[in-house]
Amino acid sequence: MSDTRRRVKVYTLNEDRQWDDRGTGHVSSSYVERLKGTCLLVRAESDGSLLLESKINPNTAYQKQQDTLIVWSEAENYDLALSFQEKAGCDEIWEKICQVQGKDPSVDITQELVESEEERFDDMSSPGLELPPCELSRLEEVAELVASSLPSPLRREKLALAVENEGYIKKLLELFHVCEDLENREGLHHLYEIVKGVFLLNRTALFEVMFSEDCIMDVIGCLEFDPALPHPQEAQGVPD
Repeated sequence: MSDTRRRVKVYTLNEDRQWDDRGTGHVSSSYVERLKGTCLLVRAESDGSLLLESKINPNTAYQKQQDTLIVWSEAENYDLALSFQEKAGCDEIWEKICQVQGKDPSVDITQELVESEEERFDDMSSPGLELPPCELSRLEEVAELVASSLPSPLRREKLALAVENEGYIKKLLELFHVCEDLENREGLHHLYEIVKGVFLLNRTALFEVMFSEDCIMDVIGCLEFDPALPHPQEAQGVPD
């Protein structure tokens, strides 16, 4: 059924690097005389109004992610994403984009990104994300990196790979013990944010480490130090 195949959500990236849902509709591609080119059109499911009219620019870098997502930069600091209900619909529109740009549809990115665009757009073909050394003095930096990565599907993927490849979870849990021994509440709060963020990456390989017999209790321990809540030990009195 073409209705569900072409059903999409339209997202734009806001100034806080969060994806805003602009509505659900059905996507098509057609030549628009006014724009002198083939365009992606999304009409709202609710009332048929035009949610998106975007010319497929021959030089724009489009990226296909996770089989059902197409992301691109429409202009400086204006990023768009189409999230498809079905993979088949995503493949159809991707083929149309590649056809206009003269690219092979088997690619996941249609153009090389310029440096400024790459920083904003998080090209998966660029080098992987580099994590700071897992040290007490760098926990705030790590927490900020994790938080800034969560809004972007591509950055999440790069962060997950870095955490997995560097054995970072066990290093973080070693620091958890150090922070507890030093009664370093600020460090424990950063660890809470980091571990919660790693959970939100939703990656099986990371869950396997976190839920392993060696790690599970320390992971639970980290998650007890939510900065928004008084820590249980505060009520009991931290032993000298």
